Amino acid sequence: MGSIWTAETEIRSREPLSGDISVEAVVIGAGMAGILAAYYLQQAGITVAVLEADRIGSGQTKNTTAKITSQHNLIYDSLIRTFGNRMAEHYARANEEAIGEFERLILEKGIECNFVKCPAFLYSRAEEVSLKREAAAAASLGIKASFETDSELPFSVAGVTRFDGQARFQPLRFLEKLSEEVTVYEQTRALKAEGKQVETDRGCVTAEHIVFATHFPFPNVPGYYFARMYQERSYVMALEGAGRLEGMYLGVDPDGLSFRPYGEFLLLGGGSHRTGVNRREGRPAGRAVRDRQGVEMPERGCRYGWLREQARAFYPGCSEAAHWSAQDCMTLDGIPYIGRFSERRSGWYVATGFGKWGMTTAMAGARILTALITGQECPEADIFSPQRHFTARAAKELLSHGAYTVKGLAKHLLPAENDRIIPNCPHMGCRLEWNPDEESYDCPCHGSRFDREGHLIDNPAQTNCRRRNRS
Repeated sequence: MGSIWTAETEIRSREPLSGDISVEAVVIGAGMAGILAAYYLQQAGITVAVLEADRIGSGQTKNTTAKITSQHNLIYDSLIRTFGNRMAEHYARANEEAIGEFERLILEKGIECNFVKCPAFLYSRAEEVSLKREAAAAASLGIKASFETDSELPFSVAGVTRFDGQARFQPLRFLEKLSEEVTVYEQTRALKAEGKQVETDRGCVTAEHIVFATHFPFPNVPGYYFARMYQERSYVMALEGAGRLEGMYLGVDPDGLSFRPYGEFLLLGGGSHRTGVNRREGRPAGRAVRDRQGVEMPERGCRYGWLREQARAFYPGCSEAAHWSAQDCMTLDGIPYIGRFSERRSGWYVATGFGKWGMTTAMAGARILTALITGQECPEADIFSPQRHFTARAAKELLSHGAYTVKGLAKHLLPAENDRIIPNCPHMGCRLEWNPDEESYDCPCHGSRFDREGHLIDNPAQTNCRRRNRS
């Protein structure tokens, strides 16, 4: 089932590329980040073409919960301790300014996209210490943040961290309007980038500047983003009859839930897990496990069922209008990679690793990349730079990520049950795992996904799975 955004939005189709062209900048990917980057580059006087393998907004943008917020889980206290006040302030400022820029564009262009200013909250049912530290850290960086003990949620909480001046919107309606101001070639898949050329299945594009806004960049070398990121899936339901909330809420406890209002709907989210890993490591299948609040955690193949149980428990009598899932690129230190693709590739830029905060980060990323390409001063670029210093947390995550990759590569030697396709990911050969929630084959190494017939759903893979020869 698709998201509520796709159900009520139809973006005009565009023609594919029809041969070789030359422009000053080419943006690969027509999601929120790609369209915003193209828009700001064009506003700076640069000729831009956007390449999209499918349709505008058909990737991760259509599956977002569409929170425009600088509240990115428990991050600011950690940023200050790891990178210092100056760089933490740059992160806060870039995202706070992104909220204001969305509001400015929406008002200036009269975009009807259900834009609503509202507070955003982190909550815990178990403890308040981390929430108090986060509120203090955010406030020290200039964010309107505070710790409180009351909430609108249908259960008691130990406390909440409140951010004022945040927002929510309908992302595809915004994208529909803004995409009319840039040149997009749909059904045009980028296959290879080399120097100043991008080779597609429809022709070559030559450009001084190449921006990879493809969710997960497909070139493995240089940059090595496949070793510096993994992907996570999460699940969302749109509920009717669940009451109304003013704010947006995210739980910081294990398997905490996300709450976000939209008109008559309440979006309830949760059940995150690494793509391709459908059961917690070391947890016997079929055995119930509960979190610290006594809530049973989702088992393999029943994440939507678990969400439905939570919905019934908290909102008796509610009904499910839609459900869908999202996929997010997670970096080793929790901070996006926005900036120069690699020191070895002049003119290449990247915006990826947005975690679960793609809307605000897409705006911040588009403005940072525009500043870098046009030679403007941009102090905020330092904290997002893909070349930033390697932290202890990143080192720990790299070891964990590497273990999944080694395991996935080793499994490709095992017999496969599927008699139609060879279920080894064409990206780097890892054995795909069956995802019963969504009836897809998912890669535990780097997050590529395929339907049961082997057709590509999510990158970094660029091709379908190989078919088995039938005698």
